[in-house]
This record gives sequence, C-alpha cells and structure tokens, in this order.
Amino acid sequence: QVQLVESGGGLVQAGGSLRLSCAASGSIVRVNVMGWYRQAPGKQRELVATITGRGSTNYADSVRGRFTISRDNAKNTVFLQMNSLEPADTAVYYCNCNAVESGSIFARNYWGQGTQVTVSS
Repeated sequence: QVQLVESGGGLVQAGGSLRLSCAASGSIVRVNVMGWYRQAPGKQRELVATITGRGSTNYADSVRGRFTISRDNAKNTVFLQMNSLEPADTAVYYCNCNAVESGSIFARNYWGQGTQVTVSS
C-alpha cells in the first residue's frame, strides 16, 4: 500500500507564504506524476499543480506565477511553495500521486488526507 503524508498547512495573512510537503511511502516501484489539488467549502476539488518525474510542470491559471511545485525523486516527495496568498486560496489541499505498487503492473492514483490552508484578509 502507498501512503501519502502531507504537512505545512496553516493560517496566514493575505500576501504571505506557505510551503506544503507530501511524502509518499510504502512498497513503491515507481512514482509517476505527483500533484496538488484543493477543495474549498461548497466547491469541487480542483487541480492546483502537477509535476512529472522529469520535472515538467502544469499549473492552474489562478495560481500560475504565485505557486511553485517541485519534487525530490529520491525521497518520493513533492512540495508546493505558495507565495502572495489570497483569501481565495483558502481550501483543504490534497496531495496526489500516480504510482506503481510492488506486486502490481498497473499504476494507481493515491491521495493524502488533506491539509488546511486558511488565508485571512
């Protein structure tokens, strides 16, 4: 089984910064794309940013230029540096990875438990 453990959420004032981390552990053969999604109250979960194993990135228009996704392949860890935070960024942030587990030939998507980010105005 693959587990994702997130850290780094919290309360910050508008204009501030936070850094989220997510480490994948377990019987992992290979981790493909890793990413971050978020879900605000009353809204659907939406993509924030993704990164491939080779470092290609993709961002939601709403965060491009303010957020930076990166990863440490040796540690199966993904980061999200969030700058110039806005109240609209308030949400539960979920880590996601597409990985192949030991004993399987197919990749699956795994989710973290979520971490709350609250931006006050």
